[in-house]
Amino acid sequence: MKIVVLDGYTENPGDLSWGPLEALGELKVYDRTPESEIIRRIGDAELVITNKTPVSAATMEACPNIRYIGVLATGYNVIDTEEAKRRGIPVTNIPTYGTDAVGQFAMALLLEICHHIGYHSEAVHKGRWENNQDWCFWDYPLIELAGKTMGIIGFGRIGQKTGCIAQAFGMKVLAYDAYKNPALEGENCRYAELDELLANSDVIALHCPLFPSTEGIINKDTIAKMKDGVIILNNSRGPLIVEQDLADALVRRKVYAAGLDVVSTEPIRGDNPLLKAPNCFITPHISWAPRESRQRLMDIAVENVRAFLRGEPVNVVNP
Repeated sequence: MKIVVLDGYTENPGDLSWGPLEALGELKVYDRTPESEIIRRIGDAELVITNKTPVSAATMEACPNIRYIGVLATGYNVIDTEEAKRRGIPVTNIPTYGTDAVGQFAMALLLEICHHIGYHSEAVHKGRWENNQDWCFWDYPLIELAGKTMGIIGFGRIGQKTGCIAQAFGMKVLAYDAYKNPALEGENCRYAELDELLANSDVIALHCPLFPSTEGIINKDTIAKMKDGVIILNNSRGPLIVEQDLADALVRRKVYAAGLDVVSTEPIRGDNPLLKAPNCFITPHISWAPRESRQRLMDIAVENVRAFLRGEPVNVVNP
């Protein structure tokens, strides 16, 4: 059984082992695969593992030995799943591996906005504190979260994790989701309609999937409904935000700050308006990337392959 991993570097830059996958077949791992090399590198492989490298209908046509496609991520839009289904090729993804890591990172973005820890640490290392007239200094407003309201758009596993951490900081949570679970509501957490959430939240965190109904959900019209000085967090999907509208709102100070781990085109383009927007914190899509999280991803990916080989595929997205 020939197995090819098309772009394994981000999942495993060297601190994990491909051994358990190698035990299941003849394995070839590529760090990255340019589009021009996809068909050649798949060749006669039967199992294809990919993260962001696309597998199109044309690729399936050119590589008729493909029996299985595994995605090293939760999102699977890089695969033509309908064509795969037509050919009887199951496509699997990796659900729920990064819940803790992504929820933690959302709060890390928020805490950096509230305290500018990196900036002040750098200032100390440059000698600002030792030469200061007073026993302390700060160059940005410092924000206490207790008593404030976080609105969470998308209240699945990750949204719930972020909400749990926010409540531990003394925040109240308003949740917006198409599917409501009343058991999650309590004194400091309840569901709300979108307009109510926008109007009453001090912080808005995006944790929803990217669907036609959610694409551009943060735009000039929804921003206009928000509190002045709101903070926006997004470590879900970049296209949830109309980036020029957010940049404009940051310039006007309608939005006080934004913490973003995702943007519409990744890697980020140099002409992205958010790069020049004030008080905009951008990290390179690393919410998912703690070693513990990536190990869970690897473990699930291997189990997905094992289940397929047993004839009992799991986590299939094109049944």
